Amino acid sequence: MLVGLHVKNLALVEEAEVTFGNGLNILSGETGAGKSIIIGSINLALGGKVPKGMLRERTGYALVELTFRVESKSQQEKLEEMDIYPENGEIIMSRKISATRNVGKINSETVSAACMKKVASLLIDIHGQHEHQSLLHKNKHLEILDEFAKEQLNGKKESLKQCYKTYQSLREEQAQALQEGEGRERELSFLEYEIQEIADANLIVGEDEELESSYRKMANSHNIMEAAGLAYEMTGEDGSATEQIGRALHELQSVSSYDPKLEGFSSQLEEIDNLLNDFNRELSSYLSDEEFDEEAFYEVEKRLDLVNHLKGKFGGSIDAVLQAKEEKERRYSRLKDYGEYMEQLNSRLAQAEEALKEVSAEVSQIRKEHAQVLAQEVKEALGDLNFLDVDFDVEFRQAKGYSPNGTDEAEFLISTNPGEPLKPLGRVASGGELSRIMLAIKTILAECDQVGTLIFDEIDAGISGRTAQMVAEKMNTLGKSHQVICITHLPQIAAMADSHFLISKNVVNQTTISKIQLLGEQESVTELGRMLGGVKITDKVMESAREMKDLAYSVKRRVS
Repeated sequence: MLVGLHVKNLALVEEAEVTFGNGLNILSGETGAGKSIIIGSINLALGGKVPKGMLRERTGYALVELTFRVESKSQQEKLEEMDIYPENGEIIMSRKISATRNVGKINSETVSAACMKKVASLLIDIHGQHEHQSLLHKNKHLEILDEFAKEQLNGKKESLKQCYKTYQSLREEQAQALQEGEGRERELSFLEYEIQEIADANLIVGEDEELESSYRKMANSHNIMEAAGLAYEMTGEDGSATEQIGRALHELQSVSSYDPKLEGFSSQLEEIDNLLNDFNRELSSYLSDEEFDEEAFYEVEKRLDLVNHLKGKFGGSIDAVLQAKEEKERRYSRLKDYGEYMEQLNSRLAQAEEALKEVSAEVSQIRKEHAQVLAQEVKEALGDLNFLDVDFDVEFRQAKGYSPNGTDEAEFLISTNPGEPLKPLGRVASGGELSRIMLAIKTILAECDQVGTLIFDEIDAGISGRTAQMVAEKMNTLGKSHQVICITHLPQIAAMADSHFLISKNVVNQTTISKIQLLGEQESVTELGRMLGGVKITDKVMESAREMKDLAYSVKRRVS
């Protein structure tokens, strides 16, 4: 149960501390006093979104802190599964809000908003203003039914989600394969052409470098022959360097006997003469052997063009071209076996659909069994809420296709008058009736749930008189098994309070401040008088307020 609430610097609340009690806790006050801020602050502490303007002006931060007492062993086990351990049987959830960031904590340990919401779902259920309008949406009806049957459904729904995920994944794969198959023949033909194109080239790693070298040589053969011929003339013809060196050697040899130093020069020059003669013989041989072969040049040029074309098309190098060929062969093989692949895929999809169909049918059967029980319990609860002759049922329809929820569509039907056929809620129920229907459903769900605290924010909208009295009695009954916190403007409900809190608005130092206080018995009667009489509270109004409080006491004694 929710033991305490501490709020600081939030909207109109400067600072407030509230200690809630067991049973029915009533919050009342004039319009605009800040009742919704209290519920809003609880929502914030439980990980809800922070609305703009919630931070009190001229303050650096706002703080909301909730203290829960964990009384259920089941709750404690589920919390421990999330690595959250009550300290002295309590859990403190807080949210600090500033202009730049929000920090959520559970027992002083920082946690995410998602974690806070998950923990909150175990401890508290909040029914906000106008939430009963969600009953007009059919998808909400299936959600309520699944909540009612969750003990039997939980494992099955998890299987359903997994089966649906597998089924959808295979359908997407099939759609992609079919799309791929439309151009399969064309792609096969193109792949075959490219594979053959590379295969026919008989590429050899490194041959491109050799071809480029040969091409450069052939392309420049005229310049090569001209330069080599001139070099031969300069070194081997008449008047050439060879002839001049021979003459110089002869002259040195003729006088070398006269000076030993000349013998050394003569030897060096003789070596040069021998080298130059060898050079001339080799160059002469080169000139006689090297002839420009136009056909050979054409073949080299043609081969080089082919290699460069394939390199440009498939990756920039012979290695890349050969690798591209391997990849295309693998792709070709996959497409060639397309028929077998599609057979296997269709078989897997059929198996997945069969599994999904089977688990959907099991989930549907559980829903239909529990729908009968829920309908009966709702009828009884509505009778307690002044629906004099009401009929209630759950209608099932087969959805088009599958969803994570299976194949069911469910809708609540109601008849509020004798002899009238069952009709959808949206075509029959008024706002006040919807709020009572939601109260009945919440009461039923609470009875089969471990959530200890229920919060109702003005669920009494659109009702009055005898109906208000019966709603009050229902709240009182619910308060016997759960902690109930209710914001109300109806004195009949407020009179049933086990703990009655007044939210008031005051101006202090030209600043509007909301405060909340626990009322004693006489103060509670006075507040009932205000709720009954409005601006002018007469003795007769106060007498009615006291009578209403006494009547509430007698109802409480009778119920207990």
